[in-house]
Amino acid sequence: MNKLSTLSQRLLVAILLVPPGVGLIVLGGWFFGLFVSLVLAVAAWEYWRLFRAGGYRPSALLLVGGTLALALTRVAWGLLPAEALLAGAVMLAMAVQVFEYQKSEKTAAVDFNINLGGLLYLGWLGSYLISLRALPDGQWWFLVVMPTIWLSDAGAYLVGSRLGRHRLAPLISPKKSWEGYLAGIVTGMLGAAGLAALWHLQAPAVTVEKALWVAVVVATLSPLGDLGESLLKRGFGVKDSSHLLPGHGGVLDRIDSWLWAAPLGYYLILWML
Repeated sequence: MNKLSTLSQRLLVAILLVPPGVGLIVLGGWFFGLFVSLVLAVAAWEYWRLFRAGGYRPSALLLVGGTLALALTRVAWGLLPAEALLAGAVMLAMAVQVFEYQKSEKTAAVDFNINLGGLLYLGWLGSYLISLRALPDGQWWFLVVMPTIWLSDAGAYLVGSRLGRHRLAPLISPKKSWEGYLAGIVTGMLGAAGLAALWHLQAPAVTVEKALWVAVVVATLSPLGDLGESLLKRGFGVKDSSHLLPGHGGVLDRIDSWLWAAPLGYYLILWML
């Protein structure tokens, strides 16, 4: 498939998904929480599928069900009860492998760590998307943090594909460059500042100064989420986590940076409120 065809597919998917996505962010509550929970559950399935293809035997029920439960708990009761559920999920992950040992003797110890990693990575970090929206003026802060990632990705791609000369992580993601990375930070900051200036009219607590602090941290560190997921795929020789989103790959391919941006944004905003 040529680059133009891939770009057309990406634009079409974005046009179809962005309006309902923004609508759910504005609605918030259970509508938004259920949507995020389902997205994370699909990403957990892709994560399970990735390791399963690599010859391991993690538990699909634990990964998908645990991720869904952690997210729904965050919707219903917030962060503290979710911590108790996470503690139970860790113990359950080990119990599952104890009983599964006879079936997967060679991989049982690693499978436990895969299950545990998936619950933390997708169920715990991913649920900060819900906590971010639940902050005071959360819909406006969400519409600062997430577009920072999207604009940073776009700036990095546009500059990196044309001017990139110095590879950022050549063994993990050969196409990413330092030039694109730095451009992504700049475009993320500019976009966040512009959006904050607009949202400030509706939510005075959302200021350009605060948005810039959030943007510089999120745009600087969140690309590590993208590289981290690429590392997982590289380990098994897989290009995409699935083919659910034409031109984009899988759900996990789309939210890998979000999994960093949401907790980073949440705690920074909480600190500044």
